[in-house]
Amino acid sequence: MPAARPAQIVAACLTLALTSAWAQTSSLPVTADQRRVADQVAAAGVPLSELSPTAPDQHVVKPGDTLWDISGLFLKTPWRWPELWGMNRDQIRNPHLIYPGQVLFLVKTDGRARLQFGQRVGGGAGDTVKLSPQMRVSPLSGNAIPPISLQLIQPFLTEAVVFDTDQLATAPRVVAAQEGHVMLGKGELAYARGDFGGVTDFRVFRNARPLRDPTTKEILGYEAPYVGTADLIRPAADRKTPDGKTEIVPATLMIKDVKQEVGIGDRLAPAPQRNLERYVPHAPDQAMAGQIVSVYGEAVNAGQNQIVALNRGKRDGVERGHVFALWRDGDRVTDKTTARPEAIKLPDERHGVLFVFEVYERVSYALIISVKEPVKPGDRFTQP
Repeated sequence: MPAARPAQIVAACLTLALTSAWAQTSSLPVTADQRRVADQVAAAGVPLSELSPTAPDQHVVKPGDTLWDISGLFLKTPWRWPELWGMNRDQIRNPHLIYPGQVLFLVKTDGRARLQFGQRVGGGAGDTVKLSPQMRVSPLSGNAIPPISLQLIQPFLTEAVVFDTDQLATAPRVVAAQEGHVMLGKGELAYARGDFGGVTDFRVFRNARPLRDPTTKEILGYEAPYVGTADLIRPAADRKTPDGKTEIVPATLMIKDVKQEVGIGDRLAPAPQRNLERYVPHAPDQAMAGQIVSVYGEAVNAGQNQIVALNRGKRDGVERGHVFALWRDGDRVTDKTTARPEAIKLPDERHGVLFVFEVYERVSYALIISVKEPVKPGDRFTQP
């Protein structure tokens, strides 16, 4: 094995130091294995064979760029971008804060490639690019470019939800509407009963429907159609009537936002806190396969930038950021070139890429990054 170059040693030390610093601020120990991975990633980069044939020597970051977009300029497989960037994705959430106007320079040494930061010396497009290590560990800034386009999944971080059990059946429910209305819109009042548990910020759902495994028919969870959001503005307060009887007074909620009108019988669930820093695209570390359970929403088939549910979740090792390959079943045809026609099955063909952005115990949600043909329930996926 060739000796590491001074630049590689410096890069490895930088990554290891950043790993340790991040871990210390997070009260997490740095294991020997994590140190080894940090060293390997910092020193290795990607093989030149993984570079796109049209990979540029440099790229100036533009508003609207994502790490996936930029990596797609340089790599055949953009989900391998942690290696290209010299990241240890297990320990450092966001080691490179990339901003519009920064210059990225592709460095090729010893049959491998790495991206480094550069800085223009001068003001023109043809000016010299000065390379310098610029690695920082800090929370995701609103000005830094994200790993993927968050606008594609942002609505589903609130809307798409799977419950492990049919817990909405016993959740607080809307029992009446303002001024006798049947349906409610934004800014109107709803009245609800149930145990609110001290929560004031709620999402509103219709009755949940089971998600079943396409093959085993096992119930993987319960998907609830999203209706909108509501704030609790007045708690329930049963009171006594003049004749001494108890009068039930439901809680009052203000409808904050709606995707569809809120109705009597709709259920309430606490709105979760979301962490957007963990959306780091990467391939699974082990072989994995499964099927599409359903297409989110009312569509029968799905295309690019639509959401699908997968029949694999936390218990199967699925993580946020996992990238999967979509497969189309080969057609069954008749070979008529022989003396006696024979039934044959054509090979399965890979035709798309999935990106997992939300994971539950037995099911996950994924964004279709690219696809050649419509995706339907029962379609197969594997590690890329």
